[in-house]
Amino acid sequence: MPLNPQAKVVVDLMASMGITLTGPDAAAVRAQLESFPRPEGEPIAHIEDRTAPGPAGPIPVRVYTPENPSGACLVWFHGGGWVIGSVDGSDFGCRAFANASGATVVSVEYRLAPEHKYPAAADDCFAATSWVADNAASFGIDPAKIAVGGDSAGGNLAAVVAQMAKAAGGPAIGFQLLIYPVTDHDYATPSYTDNASGYLLTKDSMVWFWNHYLNSPEDGKQSKASPARAGDLSGLPPALVVTAEYDPLRDEGEAYGARLREAGVHTEMTRYPGQIHGFYGNVAIDDGRKAILQGANALNRALAV
Repeated sequence: MPLNPQAKVVVDLMASMGITLTGPDAAAVRAQLESFPRPEGEPIAHIEDRTAPGPAGPIPVRVYTPENPSGACLVWFHGGGWVIGSVDGSDFGCRAFANASGATVVSVEYRLAPEHKYPAAADDCFAATSWVADNAASFGIDPAKIAVGGDSAGGNLAAVVAQMAKAAGGPAIGFQLLIYPVTDHDYATPSYTDNASGYLLTKDSMVWFWNHYLNSPEDGKQSKASPARAGDLSGLPPALVVTAEYDPLRDEGEAYGARLREAGVHTEMTRYPGQIHGFYGNVAIDDGRKAILQGANALNRALAV
C-alpha cells in the first residue's frame, strides 16, 4: 500500500532537519539526533536507575514499574545500529509498554560501537538479563516470567540473548519481542533493494552501522552477530516479530520468524503496511501505539499473565 501519511510526515520532518543516520563519525551522528525533539512520556508509577554487573564494568539500567505490576518483566534493548540510541531515547516506549502490559520494564544501556566493538553489546545485554533473573525478587518480578525485546539492533540483541540463554542453560526466557530486528549481515534481500533509500533507514546507513559494529566481515557470519545464521532455532522462547513494509530490514525479520516457526517455536508475525523503520513507539504515528499494545498483549499471553 502507499506510504502511511503519518510516516511520511516523519520522513519529511527528518529530511527538513537534515538528519541522516550516517556521518563522519559516530559522535557527530549522536549529537545530530539529540537535536530531534523527544516526546514527553506518559506518567508511570515508579522509575529507578540502577546498575548491573557487566563483563567490562557496571551496566546502567532503568527500571519502569507500573501500577499493580503483574510480576512479568521485559528486558528491553534499544535500537540504533549498535552505534546510536540510548535509554533516554527509548523512554517513551518503555513507559507506554509497562503501563499497557503491567510488566516491569528494564531498559539496558549497553556499550556502543565503535568505541566498543562486537560482541560488547551482546555480552552486556546477556549479563543484564542474567542479573535481572538472579535478582528478580528485588524487582518484584517472577523469575519464570522474564521476556527480552528490542527494536532494530535491539531486536537483534534480543534474539541473540535468547540464543545465548538457550546455549548456557539459562536464564529462563519466556518470550521474545522482535521489532523489525536485524537478523543477518546481508544486504541482498528484495526489501534492501526496494527500500534502499527514502524511508528514514537506508541501505547505506545499515552498511555504516554494521561496519562500526563488527571488527571484520567475518564477525557477521557468527550467530552472535547474525542470529539467522544459527543452525538450530528449536527450543527458543515464543516470539512476536513485527516488521514494516517500507523497511530494508523487512525481509530478514520475516525470514527469521519463518525459521522460528519451522523449528517449532510459537511465533506471531505482523507486517505493518505502509509503515517505515522506527514507527514503533513513535508518538506521531498511530501504528506505533498499536504495536506497543500488540506487544504487550503477546507478552501477557506467552507468560500467562
